[in-house]
Amino acid sequence: MKISHERKLYLLGLIKGPCFTEKAEQNLQFQQFVFEVLPRATKADIKQAMSVMFEEVQVAQVRTLNVKGKVKNFKQIKGKQKNWKKAYVSLHPGSTINLVRN
Repeated sequence: MKISHERKLYLLGLIKGPCFTEKAEQNLQFQQFVFEVLPRATKADIKQAMSVMFEEVQVAQVRTLNVKGKVKNFKQIKGKQKNWKKAYVSLHPGSTINLVRN
């Protein structure tokens, strides 16, 4: 399937980056990667974006999770972090993604 240049730019903009948490690193052994995505991203868009970013990767399943922003206090001022969305991307056996953590 041929994807237009504008569609590729849209898909690449949906993925903010990988999430490096303890739980995410435990899931690496099951070929499951965690990415922070824009809240408007759908599962089909995320799957297509993975095939655009990493050409040799075959995505088996995408699961998404909306994370609520935490309420934080700084002295007498109350604030709230932004809500965000993360995607758990499972790959077919034999596929892999090389992520570098700084």
